[in-house]
Amino acid sequence: MKVLMFGWEFPPHIAGGLGTACEGIVKGLAYNGVETLFVMPSASGDEDQSATTILNASDVEVRNVSSTVEEFIDRTQYLYVDSNLVPYVDPEEYFSAIEEMKRNRTLQTTVGFGQKFKFSGKYGASLMEEVTRYAQVGGTIAMQYADRFDVIHAHDWLTYLAGIAAKELTGKPLVVHVHATSYDRGDEKHIDTRVLDIETRGMQAADRVVTVSDLTRNIVINRYHIDPAKVVTVHNAVDFSGRENLQVERGVKDKVVTFLGRITFQKGPEYFIEAAAKVLKRTEGVRFVMAGSGDMMNRAIRQVARLGISDRFHFTGFLRGADVQKMFALSDVYIMPSVSEPFGISPLEAMRTGVPSIISHQSGAAEVLKYAFKVDFWDVDAMADDIYALLQYPVLSEFAVKKGYDEVNALKWNNATAKLKKVYESLI
Repeated sequence: MKVLMFGWEFPPHIAGGLGTACEGIVKGLAYNGVETLFVMPSASGDEDQSATTILNASDVEVRNVSSTVEEFIDRTQYLYVDSNLVPYVDPEEYFSAIEEMKRNRTLQTTVGFGQKFKFSGKYGASLMEEVTRYAQVGGTIAMQYADRFDVIHAHDWLTYLAGIAAKELTGKPLVVHVHATSYDRGDEKHIDTRVLDIETRGMQAADRVVTVSDLTRNIVINRYHIDPAKVVTVHNAVDFSGRENLQVERGVKDKVVTFLGRITFQKGPEYFIEAAAKVLKRTEGVRFVMAGSGDMMNRAIRQVARLGISDRFHFTGFLRGADVQKMFALSDVYIMPSVSEPFGISPLEAMRTGVPSIISHQSGAAEVLKYAFKVDFWDVDAMADDIYALLQYPVLSEFAVKKGYDEVNALKWNNATAKLKKVYESLI
């Protein structure tokens, strides 16, 4: 079995958990006898290709796949037009423009033939433009490799349009993988309707929708109104490739409590800071670390200063690769107080490293982790109590470490992707 997989990032160059999950999935699929062609906007060349073949979308020349533009419009909703305007409009305007062309039967020479789009592969101001262009290139790749895959698999909204294009052009079944939704990223008053529209289109076009937790499955069914029969939960897992025994030298004698993730509304950084202030009123010899970056960074720094705990609080900035593992190895407690977390791989990584973890009930990981401490994200008193208990009572901490390690050791990508393979098989 062979799969054409659209992603946005892949280790070692990642900005969050999506790339880490994609790496685990392709390795697990390889173990289960599934070959993958992994497409990403901008590959660096140093990605591990032992388990997959990586296609760099920036190296692909866009090709016309129809004898006339009219035929092409009838076959798919993506059109390479002789204009610099289309790639720069938002998706809603783009689809409207395409529909208008279909109604008017516009005959126009397709340009982009032989042209390469240089993607940044980042999450900057031009993200919407790149997502739209990725769909165009994705269609070309699907046609070029049509005889080398049985199923199309698209990860998160960034790649859904590419997945739809590939399905429209090849007729192959489409699986979309929901790692997060617009309802997880912020409060409903500030949802980006452009992203919401792409998510909805992707889920509606898909033959199967894979969610990373039952929490996310319920959102897909109830908020996006997707038929429950085609929505399947496959919980995330953790890579156990020998990194759990990392030894590091500690520069302080104090205990270390760590928050590692994007400093955004979704991750609940303000609740971590409030809990830290409460713990520091009860005990000494504790330091708190916020590892990550995000739009709430400055707000978090001001909150720490306002609470008067700056001398016990450290901001590391964004960490990746080996630095993430070192941070876990330096930690005595890990906490993920997410407001809404579709899954959350980081507590699994922490527990694999021998760090007891506290997670919110509002996370998908809470469905599979019996030996992580669980609190409501807003209950900073309970959060502080759990931190204090794990720091002050060695027997409790040792119990959590041992049981947690054994628990996550069973949550392997090989097992998770065996379920994913069954999803593929049901479609072909």
